[in-house]
Amino acid sequence: MKKLYFLCTGNSCRSQIAEGFGKKYLGSEWEIRSGGIEAHGLNPKAVKVMEEVGVDISNQQSEMIDLEYLNQADLVVTLCGDAENRCPLTPAQVKREHWGFNDPARATGSDDEVWQVFQIVRDAIGQSIREFAQTNA
Repeated sequence: MKKLYFLCTGNSCRSQIAEGFGKKYLGSEWEIRSGGIEAHGLNPKAVKVMEEVGVDISNQQSEMIDLEYLNQADLVVTLCGDAENRCPLTPAQVKREHWGFNDPARATGSDDEVWQVFQIVRDAIGQSIREFAQTNA
């Protein structure tokens, strides 16, 4: 089974959403995990926004990057510029890609406006993973 590792700064929103979609769309071919430069805890709004599309991420854990898994991954995908810049070096055989998305946890405005940002980011991540699944599953 191939290994896919989604990385972000705090492993609280974007990488958690990506892990959930990855398990949904790639789970039979790929082992999917996520990690962060830091562990900020699973964002409750990320859980709720994924519930809207029928993906349960409530049991996922916010974890720091596992260097052993990182070095054994087939593909490492960074989801924010900070993780792209600060991610530890990987061996040459580990393919790395960057799929940048805005951080919904930093959204400002009314509750509805913040929620809309979570939905937009979720949908963009989901679309990227569906497209990846079509060519890599």
